[in-house]
Amino acid sequence: MKKIYIVAIIMIVAAIGLLTSVAADTSTYGDFSQAIATQKKVKVVGTLAKDRPMEYNPEIDPNHFTFFLTDMNGETHKVVLKAAKPKDFELSEQIVVTGSMKGDEFVASHILMKCPSKYKDEEVQIKEKSAS
Repeated sequence: MKKIYIVAIIMIVAAIGLLTSVAADTSTYGDFSQAIATQKKVKVVGTLAKDRPMEYNPEIDPNHFTFFLTDMNGETHKVVLKAAKPKDFELSEQIVVTGSMKGDEFVASHILMKCPSKYKDEEVQIKEKSAS
């Protein structure tokens, strides 16, 4: 067999492996009620319930962070993140957690936060200038 055919076969196998790994994350967006009903991996969008306690003690377990999240339907559940507490977590406007329900808790393997924009103050100033 020619070397070019061997290289082509290796590239095809690598492409198939890459596509398979990308397709493995098939979690869909939903809310806590869908996570309870399906018991599958779901992405829940919500906001931090600031009136509820957060628990993070890096001396005991640096990869265990718990907090309460309120989804877009107003349902609040405890979220257990198997990772360190993200920096500026309390400042986030919106949170997307990926995981599944285990009993009454949502066990998250990944978190994505939408933090306040550093340009918000500038937008307010521009609006004030245009109003006068």
